[in-house]
Amino acid sequence: MKKLWMRWCLPVGAALMLSLPSGAMAEEVVVLNPGNTAWMLTSTALVLFMTVPGLSLFYGGMVRAKNVLSVLMQCFAITSLITVLWSLYGYSLAFGDGGGWNAMIGGTQKLFLAGITATSLNLTIPETVFLVFQMTFAIITPALIVGAFAERMKFSAMLLFMGLWFTAVYLPVCHWVWGAGWLSTRGVLDFAGGTVVHINAGVAGLVAALVLGKRKGFPTTHMPPHNLTFTVMGAGMLWVGWFGFNAGSAVAADGIAGMAMAVTQIAAAAAALSWMFVEWGIHGKPSALGIVTGAVAGLVAITPASGYVSPMAALVIGAVAGLLCFWGATALKRKMGYDDSLDAFGVHGVGGIVGAVLTGVFASKDLGGVGFATGINTLSEQVVAQLVGVGATVVYCAIVTFILLKVVDLVTGLRVDLEQETVGLDLSLHDERGYNL
Repeated sequence: MKKLWMRWCLPVGAALMLSLPSGAMAEEVVVLNPGNTAWMLTSTALVLFMTVPGLSLFYGGMVRAKNVLSVLMQCFAITSLITVLWSLYGYSLAFGDGGGWNAMIGGTQKLFLAGITATSLNLTIPETVFLVFQMTFAIITPALIVGAFAERMKFSAMLLFMGLWFTAVYLPVCHWVWGAGWLSTRGVLDFAGGTVVHINAGVAGLVAALVLGKRKGFPTTHMPPHNLTFTVMGAGMLWVGWFGFNAGSAVAADGIAGMAMAVTQIAAAAAALSWMFVEWGIHGKPSALGIVTGAVAGLVAITPASGYVSPMAALVIGAVAGLLCFWGATALKRKMGYDDSLDAFGVHGVGGIVGAVLTGVFASKDLGGVGFATGINTLSEQVVAQLVGVGATVVYCAIVTFILLKVVDLVTGLRVDLEQETVGLDLSLHDERGYNL
């Protein structure tokens, strides 16, 4: 009887399925995936961990003792400020549908997180998790800029500038690349933020350093890091947190996330060694500051490539990034004469550019990658697309950052006075000391 029922029901069921519109057959029901959700919850925590305490300690250890609290305060305040702005309008403008303006900016449908509930999904994870994961990227990007103007910007000016910069620079570039904007449609590959985060922050840092001018006594006065133990600890936290940054950008607990984690580790190690060995050869001794900065340079460079390239490609990307970022943080800075206090441009700007361009090379299937972007067929086309992404981000970020700094200077003034800089920002701006010995 069972066989007879199946003999008649299966053909009838198949006929009914064929009679449905093709769209109904193709439509897939998206359901929450607990494994993906658990991984993205973990990744979100890891990326937030990169800013506080990771970046805070990494930068805080490199400034002089009289300014350590000011750096920690800036990172903490940026985390709070961007969280609020992202919730009010940032998420909507970065990832909303901008309609006729979608090539440039997102829409207003999700202002104040309208319509987002506990049951809302993005792919196979809760939309709440996706929006907070992306929020952590929006937080760390302006925090990276702090390294360029450390020890000399007013706290009030910093807050105003970061709010304006997040709105006018980060959100549009984020939408261009990740929100189906014009760079995305041109085939620009940026898996986890080489362009959106690192080139953006590095270029903004360079412009800020040029506009604010040099610290008192730079470069004739020796200004060594006051606590390299903090810096090494912070670098270790950044390294661990970067697994959430890169592997989490797969938005799934899958093979792409696994490969992103593997190449992240390999590139960081290769860059740490290449920086260390070139510094050792030039100065006669390897330094702790050098090896940890090299590791961060490798992490920066592999970020745009992490979901697209093979482990051996990561080895090359990391090694090249270590060498070129060492040059950017030393020879280039000396030649140009700017005071990028903690090498925000030398590491994040140079490293982001290196990674973005090499992504176009090593994404090739012939070199072990996953292949080029949709509509791109050759290595040269992909490299050109990457160069367009780099060029657009550099030019847009540099011009808008310069304008915003000038506006803030008119409103509040950018720089502390000479007496405050001499005393240190901890006491002069916050009436506190990092150490009471």
